[in-house]
Formats: sequence, structure tokens, C-alpha cells
Amino acid sequence: MAETIQNAREITLLLNQWKQGDAEAFDKLTQYVYDDLKHRAASYMRNQRPGHTLQTTGLVHEAFIRLIDKNEIEWQDRQHFMAVASVVMRNIIIDYARQRNRDKRGGKNNDVPLDEANYIGTKGNSPVNLIDLDEALKRLASFDERQSKIVELKYFGGLTLEEIGGVLGISTATVKRDWNIARAWLRQQLE
Repeated sequence: MAETIQNAREITLLLNQWKQGDAEAFDKLTQYVYDDLKHRAASYMRNQRPGHTLQTTGLVHEAFIRLIDKNEIEWQDRQHFMAVASVVMRNIIIDYARQRNRDKRGGKNNDVPLDEANYIGTKGNSPVNLIDLDEALKRLASFDERQSKIVELKYFGGLTLEEIGGVLGISTATVKRDWNIARAWLRQQLE
């Protein structure tokens, strides 16, 4: 536990140093968070269709490239960094799906299985179209941004309910309640 707290403090310090323009701080930060991001990306990528050409390592590397350009963000801590990385990974995955559809000129959209235990869950655990999920999340955000953010952080970022509560500054019980409501709403929208 003490090591985890020390790592969290070190990450926060490195984020602040990076914000001040210290390139070495970003390199050190990468060492601290790379494995965690790769684990989160791998968890998401397991749910992709077989033969998916976007690989876990590629997703993490693309996320880091995009995060380098986000120096205007007032980094708060590790959880905040992971939340921003979740948004970045979502954008990469959605951009990838849209590009793939454009390349196929009207080809079938990417469907991904979302199992009830870990994600949104649909009737019979049938696959969900990734672009449809993105559109549903945008609709959800139009009337409940917090619920949309919770789904984004859980599904695309792999954050735990406790981590999401820390990022959003709300209790874990509130996160759990909103997560359940958002999943039910999304399930209805996607079926």
C-alpha cells in the first residue's frame, strides 16, 4: 500500500514537471504508467473481432503520441491521467472503426461483444456495433454527461468504480448507481 501511494505521488510529481516542460519527466512517467495502460488496452482489445489490425501496443503508443500534445491540461494525479488516456483511447478506437468503414466504402461497421459482467451487456451478450455505441454515448452525454463519462472511463479506460469516483470526485456508491442506470439505458438503445 505504501508503495502504491509513493507511486501515485511520484506520478503526480512527474505530471507537474512534464507540464512545466521537463521532457525527462515524460519519459519517467511513461515507465510508471505504460504497463497499466497496456493492461487496460489489452482488456479492451480482447473484445474486438478476430483479426483486428489495431493491436494493443499500437493503441497504447498512439495514445501516448496524442497525450504528448495535451500539455495544456492541468494534470491532477494518476487517476486524472488515466481518465484522459481513456478518452484518448476511445477516440483512437472510434476513429479506427470509422476509417475502416470508409475504406470499405459502406462496409459493415465493427461489432464488438460486450459481456454483462464487465461492460454494458446486451440481451444474449450479442455483439454491439462500436460506432453505434459511440453515438449512443454522445446521446447519453447530451442529458447526463456524468453517466456518459462513467461508461467511457469504465469501458474504454478500464478504470474501476473506485478509480472513477476519484476522477469525478463522487462516491463509489454514486458511480455504481450511475453505471447501472447508464448500462440499462445503453442496453435499450443498442438492442
